[in-house]
Amino acid sequence: MNTIPDNQALRFCLVSTFYPPYNFGGDGIYAHRLANGLARLGHQVTVLHSSTAYEMLAGAKPSDSYKDHTNVTVRSIRTPLGKLGLLAVQQAGRPGLQAPALRRWLDRGSFDVIHYNNVSLLGGPHVFRYGSGLKLCTLIEHWLVCPMHVLWKFDREVCTKPSCFLCTILGRRPPQLWRYTGLMRRATRSIDAFIGPSQFTMRMHSERGLRGTMIQLPLFHTEPDLGPEPEPSVSDGSDDRSYFLFVGRLERIKGLQTIIPTFRKLSDVDLVVAGSGTYEQQLRRMAEGAPNIRFVGRADVRQLHRLYRDAIATIVPSLCYETFGIIVAESFAARTPVIVRDHSSLREFIESYGGGFTFSTEDELRSAIDRLRSDPELCDRLGRQGRVAYDAEFGEAPFLNHYLAVVRRLLATKQVPCAVEVNA
Repeated sequence: MNTIPDNQALRFCLVSTFYPPYNFGGDGIYAHRLANGLARLGHQVTVLHSSTAYEMLAGAKPSDSYKDHTNVTVRSIRTPLGKLGLLAVQQAGRPGLQAPALRRWLDRGSFDVIHYNNVSLLGGPHVFRYGSGLKLCTLIEHWLVCPMHVLWKFDREVCTKPSCFLCTILGRRPPQLWRYTGLMRRATRSIDAFIGPSQFTMRMHSERGLRGTMIQLPLFHTEPDLGPEPEPSVSDGSDDRSYFLFVGRLERIKGLQTIIPTFRKLSDVDLVVAGSGTYEQQLRRMAEGAPNIRFVGRADVRQLHRLYRDAIATIVPSLCYETFGIIVAESFAARTPVIVRDHSSLREFIESYGGGFTFSTEDELRSAIDRLRSDPELCDRLGRQGRVAYDAEFGEAPFLNHYLAVVRRLLATKQVPCAVEVNA
């Protein structure tokens, strides 16, 4: 078997519908961290993304700004005909009018590795066929097997038995015609390996028909440089009190509404909520009259790290199936334990690494809260467990070491005729 020297710089192309600042959530943040982490190690990274998709969904251009390493080249793929062009991609699962621009980069780019992220509006599964080299695809969401991307059925429950057509209609999205053909099966044959952030996510994709080599690699969190002087934490002006923390998009599927009633009954401990979203006003109304529930809005990575660090624990009450749970990794980086909903990858975190508790009922949540706020030694022990996991798996350095080892092994295998499948 040929080997790829560890010090050999590689040429990557990262293909992602969303990429900061044209970005809504975790898939774009992961793409940014991966591109810049590889660049800092000396690799050349080209990023292809859809600014049109972001502007159509957001209704505006992004207001945030992000920096990229000098080894990162970012190319925005504009969609001719705007919304109509994107609708064609969504319906057909093919790049449509974006195909010439994508082919210009992917077919002529001479990349060692093409890594696909969520490409639902950039080229659908058909874009997997473009270009050459080692092809990877992160199962960052469930978009390949779920038209709503999150296995959240009828906007009220996790999906255990698909009813995709009706769910899409009730979700006010046009049904995707390509899902009723063999396109996914045919196109995914071009992928050498799917990168699954958790065993749970790989199982969900397998149960819903995805075939191919799957390798488990977690997502990762790049720890911020806090500088020599501490900055004040995000605050709404309230005095310093012990608190539990919620971080995330303020949407129904993230489950904040399920823990607000618990904290309304716990007037002697605070719940700090960091984030924003379309469900924010309803959540604020639920918390009216409870001074111990504080909404602090969006926070940058440094502010978030301090919020994590100073919290008793981070609560992750997601109702949907999380593919990974990056909030847990961020909390572990700050040596802060977690209390997570007892399902999907969140349960997997606690079973594999410790670092906190799971809950299914309000009584179980209340018990975990009471134990952690009354036992500093327990908090410290669980926080140390989380940090050990972060240092081994979820930090930038260990993740990139594992990722590049997989890439080099697959590249070497791909060069050998009749190569065997590589497993995690």
